[in-house]
This record gives sequence, structure tokens and C-alpha cells, in this order.
Amino acid sequence: MWLAVHLHHGLKQLMGRWRTLTAPKFPPFVRALPQPLPSRRRRVTVAVSVTPMASKATSRRRPRRGSKGPNADLCRTLTDCTRRGDAAAAMAAFDAAICDADAPPRLAAHQYNQLLHLLAAADRSSFPGPAAARRVFAHMLQAGAPPSEATITSLARVTAAAADTASAADEAFELVATMKDKYGLSPRLRSYGPVLAAFRRAGEAAKAYAVEAHMTASGVSPEEPELAALLDVSSRAGDADKVYEYMHKLRQTVDCVSEETAGVVEAWFRSDKAAMAGKSEWNAAQVKDAIVANGGGCHRLGWLGTGPWTVQRVRVGADDHCGGCRYHLACIDIDMEATQRFADSVAGLALERETKTNFSRFQEWLEANKEYQAIVDGANIALYQQNFAEGGFSLTQLDAVITELRDRYHGKWPLIILHNKRISKLMENASNRHLIETWRTNGALYTSPSGSNDDWYWLYAAIKLNCLLVTNDEMRDHIFELLGSSFFPKWKQCHRVKYTFNKGKAVLVMPPPYSSEIQESLVGSWHIPMEEKSGDERGRIWLCIGRGGSCKEHGEVPTTNGVVHEIPPTEASNVVQQRLAENKDEWITGKRKDRD
Repeated sequence: MWLAVHLHHGLKQLMGRWRTLTAPKFPPFVRALPQPLPSRRRRVTVAVSVTPMASKATSRRRPRRGSKGPNADLCRTLTDCTRRGDAAAAMAAFDAAICDADAPPRLAAHQYNQLLHLLAAADRSSFPGPAAARRVFAHMLQAGAPPSEATITSLARVTAAAADTASAADEAFELVATMKDKYGLSPRLRSYGPVLAAFRRAGEAAKAYAVEAHMTASGVSPEEPELAALLDVSSRAGDADKVYEYMHKLRQTVDCVSEETAGVVEAWFRSDKAAMAGKSEWNAAQVKDAIVANGGGCHRLGWLGTGPWTVQRVRVGADDHCGGCRYHLACIDIDMEATQRFADSVAGLALERETKTNFSRFQEWLEANKEYQAIVDGANIALYQQNFAEGGFSLTQLDAVITELRDRYHGKWPLIILHNKRISKLMENASNRHLIETWRTNGALYTSPSGSNDDWYWLYAAIKLNCLLVTNDEMRDHIFELLGSSFFPKWKQCHRVKYTFNKGKAVLVMPPPYSSEIQESLVGSWHIPMEEKSGDERGRIWLCIGRGGSCKEHGEVPTTNGVVHEIPPTEASNVVQQRLAENKDEWITGKRKDRD
């Protein structure tokens, strides 16, 4: 009895100490308030301790998304197999789920696509994919999941890669060609690639051409891999006309070719069929006219010359001549038709945004004054680096650029475009007034009227006259964004002259002396630049391709490969002949004479 009483007393002391230690610490004024009854505090404590447990139990009953349900295990397996690239395990799980009569799989469309994409990427030697892909696709349609372009593309990719390439390629093409009619889906470039590759492997040139025709009808343009496939299949078929067609499509699509494409091109030019393709006689004047019309990079008149081709890998020398044949590479412009469309586009935008009569008057004036070699953005030059206290509108800088241009063009005046409000202020100064009057007297100044944007004037003039444009303006603002032209960057590269000053003397930075683009010469030779990852232009490898004696300077037509027929010279051929006479070693297009 004594022992029980003693233990009871000890427990009460311990409980009291525990309550003291665990009681919340309140400030003195709070402790002075009446405290709740112990029984009530215990009830609250029990309630609080029960509530979290109930909440926790509720959260456990709520399943995580995708963690349970009839497809949870299959979804996790597909995701895991996709990470590992294990198509066989993914299909084993899918087939097992299909065989489960109690819980057949109900997958979302993206999960079917995930599985088809995994099959498309699988190694064919270790896992046969076409039959599996067909099962997945059939189940997808049966389940009512809508297929997408990615679905059909993956299915076509699996089918096209089958061992029986002839029939498999046909089936793959059928899938791509009918996706619009059957499912309302538009094929994309990636949809056609596997099909072209399959016909290339099978050597089915006609069917490869049909794929390209379907691409064109669908508004899809082939890129380098597709064009390399078409080049290869037409080359192995000995179809010289098609090879020529695809060479020019390649020229229009890429600037420089990959190693794989270079190999395809080299194989063609070393073949017997290539040696037999071409004509021994052609009209040299017509070829020259065509080169001018096409911007300087090609004539597109077919294979010139006969006999075997010589194929070399070379670099361009410091003098801008081919290291193999000494051909002077061209700076390639946009063609004449594109130039006219470009000028019309700029004029149309200017007429919408400028006072119509003002810009129309400028167009008429320019039509009567066409002989300028360069257009000068006067404000851009006069305000160059003038953001200091004494800075202003420097006619001295502008005059230095004009002087340098006149030295280059044997005293010919360029056309200076300045805004009328600038001229009004400048005329107040006597020295400025004398300079401006000199420019006006020599027909070198056009002032854009008040309320106009002079950017439209100098840009239109440079395009319309196909001449140089002297400005440091990068032409990136909203005006030039309105053009939305794919050839605007190319035009700018070939026509814009940048400038700087060294001790008051203007230093002009001319356009590049040649373009790193595929070039077809007026004697039928080809120069094809390859990709150069280092960025060093002088380190770039070029394919130099020509027949014996064909790669010569412009203006020289070898008598063994061509016969020049006398015809009445056209205006374009007169322009070429005149420029060739002025500088035989320098190839020029349009009015861009000086490249150094």
C-alpha cells in the first residue's frame, strides 16, 4: 500500500513538470488572463490531434494522377521504356494489356504516339517494328483516339524502314499521301523524309519524283537531306536532266553543302553518265545574258560541254580565285525578276505611308536619272558618331564619303538623299550652302519633302537602280520588317557599303568580293562551297568541278567545248561586254563594279 501511494505521488509530480515545460510561453499580460480549465484544454488537444489524422487519411484515399486505375501500370511502363529506348519491352507490356479481358487498355492519343515514336526509333535488326506499329495504330483507331500528323509520320517511318523496301516504301507513301483525305491532316516535311529515303535505297527514281511532286502540291519545300536523296536516286538512274534540275534546287535552298551531299555530287560528276551529258555548242552571249539576269550565280541553260569532268577539293586563294582552276568567284545578287518585285514592293509600301504625290514625283525623277553608281544615306553619314557636346549634322563627314566615292568611280557623282528640313537649316551657313549648291549643280542631291521618311527614298533608289547603297543603317526597324522578304538579307549583303573614318578620310567597306554559294559559270563549270564549322572563310573547302579546260576566266570560251555564234547583242550582253572590257579579272553583276 505504501509503495502504491508513493508511486502515485511521484507520477503526479512528473506530470506537473511536463505540463510546465510544454505549456505555451505567453507574455506576462497574457499569463495574467484566466486560463481555460484543464479538461477543456485536453479536449481541444485531442480534437487537434484527431483532425490532422483524418486529413491524412483522406489524402491517402485520394489516388495520385496516373498512379492507379486500369492503365496505371501500362502508362508507367511505357514512360520507363521510352526513357530507356526499349521498344520490345514497351510492346510486350502493350500486348499483355490487350490480352487482359478484365481491363483492356484505354490510352490517350499522346500515349499511342509515344509508343509509335518509340517503335520508329527502334533498331530494326533487333526488333521488327512494322507489324507492331500496325497493331498499335489499329487499336488506337478502335479506341477512338484521334490520330495526328505525328501518328501517321511515325507509322510511315516504321513502315518505310522495313527490310522489304520496295513494297514497304509504297505503303509508307500511301500513308503520307492519304492522311489529308482520310484524317484531315496536312503532311509536313518530316512526313516525307523516310519515304524518300526508302525509294532512294530501292533505286526507285520515278517514285521518288512522285514524292517530290506530292510535296509541291502540299506546299512543302524539300531541304538539303531531301534534295540529296533526290540527287542520289536520279544520279544512279543516269537521269542527267533531273540531276541538273536538283542541282539548281539545291543551289536555291542552301549556301553550303554538307559532307554527305558533297559525296553525292562528286559521285555524279565522276560517273560515265555525267561525262555524256551536255552539248558541245552553245551561244556564249545568251549564257552571259542569263547569268546577269540570274544575279551572277548561274545561267540555268543546261549542261555545257562534253567529256569527263574533273572534281577537286580546293580552297579560295587570297586573290578570291579558285585554288584549283583560278576561276574568279562571283558575288551573287538576287535575280532581275526578284529585284523588280522587290522594288515594286518597296514602292507600294512607300505610297501607302508617304504622301502619294511626293513619292510618285520621286519615282518619275528617278526614271529620268538612272546613271548613278551609288546612293548615299546622307543623314546616316552626317550624324555618325556625333553624340557629343559639340557634335551636330556633319556635312564634312558626308563630303568625305562623296569624295571617296568619286575617286572610285572616275569622278562620277553619287546620289545623296537628304530630308528637306535638314537642307533648310544647313543653308543658313555659308560654307554649307556652297557645298549643297555644288551637289545640286551636279545633280547629286535629292531632298525628300517635309513630312516624308527619307528611308523609303534611298532604299527604293538603290533597289530600282540596282546599285550600291552607302549607309551603316542595319535596316532592322519596323520599315524593313514590313518588307518581309526572304531575299532582303541577300540583297543587303551584296549592295550595302559601310563606312568609317580615319583621320578625317572616309574608309569604305565594300560588299564581299564573292559569295560562298553554289556557282555555275558561263562555261559550265561548278563551284560548290562546303560547310565550315570554324567560321574561317579562308579555311572553307570548295568542290571545283569542270571539264578539261573549261574553268577559265570570265569571257574566255574554250574552242574545244563551245562555238560562239554571232547574234545581235542584247542590252544585257552589251552591259556584260562593257564591264568585261573594263576589268577582265573582275566579275560584276548589275551596277556593282568595285569590290575591292
